[in-house]
This record gives sequence, C-alpha cells and structure tokens, in this order.
Amino acid sequence: LNLPQFVQLMETFVGEDISLPTVERLTAFIKEEYKQTEEEKMEQLEKVRHVSRLAQRKLLLEALFEKWDNHASGFLALEEVDAVLSTFKEGMEKEALRKAKKHLGCRYPQLGRVGKLSSEAFQTFLEVVASEFTGDEDEAIDNLVEFLAVSVERSPMECLQSAARREWLHQIQQAAETSGASVEPVYRAVFKALSQDAEAHGDDKKISAYIALLEENRLSPERGQHLLRYVACTADDAPYVLNQVLHRDMKGVSFTAVEEGKPIHIPRVHLHGNIHFWNYDRPVEERNGSLLVLPLHDARWRVFGILGLDTLRDQCEETTFLPQEIGFYQGVSQAFSKAYHHVCTLENLLQVTVTALDWLYPRTPSIRTVTAYLVEPGKDEMGEYALRKMITADTTGQKEIHSSPALLLRKENPLRDYLFKCVETSEVIRTSAHGEHRIAVPLRDLSGQTLGIYDVSIGHHHKLPPREHKDLQKMLKMAQAACSEILKMSLEETEPARVLEAEHVANLRHAGILFHRFMLQDLRECV
Repeated sequence: LNLPQFVQLMETFVGEDISLPTVERLTAFIKEEYKQTEEEKMEQLEKVRHVSRLAQRKLLLEALFEKWDNHASGFLALEEVDAVLSTFKEGMEKEALRKAKKHLGCRYPQLGRVGKLSSEAFQTFLEVVASEFTGDEDEAIDNLVEFLAVSVERSPMECLQSAARREWLHQIQQAAETSGASVEPVYRAVFKALSQDAEAHGDDKKISAYIALLEENRLSPERGQHLLRYVACTADDAPYVLNQVLHRDMKGVSFTAVEEGKPIHIPRVHLHGNIHFWNYDRPVEERNGSLLVLPLHDARWRVFGILGLDTLRDQCEETTFLPQEIGFYQGVSQAFSKAYHHVCTLENLLQVTVTALDWLYPRTPSIRTVTAYLVEPGKDEMGEYALRKMITADTTGQKEIHSSPALLLRKENPLRDYLFKCVETSEVIRTSAHGEHRIAVPLRDLSGQTLGIYDVSIGHHHKLPPREHKDLQKMLKMAQAACSEILKMSLEETEPARVLEAEHVANLRHAGILFHRFMLQDLRECV
C-alpha cells in the first residue's frame, strides 16, 4: 500500500461517524501490534532499490538517446547504432549484439522494414545487449552508455538548439494530454512548433504547413481507394487548403510519400512539374520555393496521412529546407502522430463509456447519475493534476457529452475531494456528498494508475439492490477490460486482436463494440 491507499483503508475501516479518541486508540494499537520481520524489511528495501535503479537507468538512456538524436527527429538509425556498438570492446561482443538484434526484431516486427529505433526501442535494445554480457547488468549498461556517449560530439550551440526543439515537441504532447479529447489544440501546437523553429533555426523562413489524413474513398472509388483530406493548416492558407481533398489521380507527390513511407523534398517546385497548387490566385511566376512532404506513421509504422510544408510565401531567393530542419520536421511529424493517437485513444475510451452506460441504465433504475471524468496532468511546475468532466448521464439514461468540458482542480472543489482520493489510491471510494451516496470508480491504465473516473450517484440509497449492484460491477469490469484493450492497441510492439467481425470497421465504432465483445466472452465463460 502507498500512503494514500493506507489512509483510505483506515478511513473505510473506521467509518464516517467515529470519535477522535477511538481513532487515537486504533492508531496506538496498530503502532504497537504491527511487526515487520528482518526478512520483510530487506525484501522491501531491495524492492525500493530495484525501482530506483530502473528509474535512474531510464533517465540515463533517455539522455543518451537525446544526445544521439541531435535534430530531435524522434528516431535513430539502427544501422548507425549497430555500427558503433560493433566496435565496443574492439568487437569482442559481436555475438551478444547479434542475439540482441534478433530479440529486438521479434519484439518490434516493423524494425526490419523501417530500420529506425524509437526512444523506447533504443532503450530496450541496449538493455537486451547488456543482458547478453557476462557479469553485472547494471555495470554493463553503464559501460555501454559511457562508450556511446563519447562516440558523438555536440557543440554548445547544437545542444541549445536541440533543447529548444525538444521543448516545442513536448508542448505538442502536452496539448494532447490537456485537450479534453479534442485534436484542435494539437494542430495549433504543431504549427506553433514549426513556426518557432523556422524563425529561430531556419533563417526566419515564411512557411506554410498543412496536415492531411487518409480516408477511404467511398464517393468516387474509381479515383483511388483512398483520398487525403486536409484537416488543418496555417492560418494564411486556410481559405485555399482547409477541407480540400486530394485524389490519387490528381497532380502531387503526397501519395508517393504515403506509398513509399519516406519524406519527399522538392527544393524548387517550379522545376518539378507534378505539384498540385491549392492557391490558384498565386501567379505562375510566383510559384517558387521548396516543398517537403512527410508521411505520418502510427506506432506500427502504418501511414495514416501527411504533414506538408512549403516556402511559396517566402520571397527570398534561398528557401530550401536544410537537413537539420528536415530532421526536426520528422520529429514534429512523430510527435504529432503520438499526440493525435493519444486523442484518438481518449475518444475511444469515451465511446466505450457511452456504450457501457447504454447497457447499464435499463438495468439499474436506482442509479441517479453517472459522471465520467478524465485525469489530466497539470500544466505548471507544481504538477497538480485536474479532472475534466466529459460525460454526464441522468436518471433516464440521457447523456450529455460536454463540448467544452469543465476542469476541476482539487483546491477549488473541497466537496469533491473523494474524486481526487480515487485518483491517488486507484481504488473504489464510497462516500456521501451533496446529500447523496456516491461511488467513485477508477478506470486504470496498463500500469494501474488512474486515467479516468466514473462518479456514480445512488441518491439516498445506502447501497444498490443486489441485482443492480451485480450489473454495475459487471459493467465496470467490462469497461475496464475494453479500456485495457484499447491501450494495448496503442503500443508500439502490439498488434490489435479483433475477435468479432464487426470489429474490423472504423475505430470509433470498434471501441464501442469492444465492450460488447468482452460482455459476450464473459457470458460464454459463465455458460
């Protein structure tokens, strides 16, 4: 038990109407009677040391990755890392390296195709290499890190540039985590990062940027199975680009980038001959500049859209994108992909909630309201998290999905402190608030931390009738199972498992069907 969980356990044990002397006697009793053996002490101490070592190792390997990834592209070339590692101990550990690459290929199947290591894959690679060495693993990791750190040199200017870029990329992820399941803040953060870098590290280029996502072409499939829909762009380009659709049979290189899965850089668009210009108001003689099209990859390296940049609005003679700029723009595309799919995951969790409430309400007339919250990290250095109210269902089962969700801070909502206790303990909290009996239930991520809360009000009832209580427990169990499945699907090394035929359709619908899939599987197990 951590501290919040222990306090909650004691509060649940003594109840609400307990006198202070009784609490003091209980505290004295526990202090007197609780005994810990020497073996238990050593086991607990070793566990703390192990967790500390893993945390330190993670920070060490992240810092090493950032030193190697000078342009903040988000990836390292496996071939380059392998070439340097093959010289470790004058090549004496090549067999350990070969085994580690084989293991890595099994864990990340797409690695053989793309040849790029994410930060997580890079850390896994070095840990597996170290585990193949003889001797102490921690010492082996330290030796590897020291060897790889001195293999690259970075100037103070490069370090400053890299730090600024990483902060801009962090803001993209932060926008996703505090968005209330809306992708619009993520779009804004992406374009802000691009413009800040163009100003600071790109000779103050005037750039246009746009994001287009792949969609199935249902209206005119004869023009291609998929189309690209431009869902976001820089403000000056909105009248010409936003909501436009690019078909495969139209001019342009975007579908080539999609098919090849690699960036396409055209230094001088007026010499290319196969560029689609959305702004027809721009005279032909002014269609000068560079174009860069970056494919957007999901965690399993499937392309789902493109990020495009051009300098057609810049009147300077030299507007070609430099390699260090292109490297950072690849980092932006990777950061956007991660942030975009985080928002998609939140949308899927909310869809599971809607489906679960639809199933629950006809079976539990004693439930007055259910409110669903998402946990969001704090934006300041204090790190105080907040709760965002996303869905409210009333006694009739009518649901309100909040378009501008309210944000709850702990210091401003003392009467809802039970919700924050639920977050900290990741345990069910039963209490009375606002004159009603309430049950706060955590929705947990894969590590057991709370990422959402269901706040269930049962009115003046002290508890639900047995049948209704059982149905509520079943709904919560299936919602958690569906939530875990959705989170697993977002992992880099996990392929989604789809059981029902209906799950092969669009993602949002799939999220809702997941709940019924687990309900059906549970029923099969009971039969």
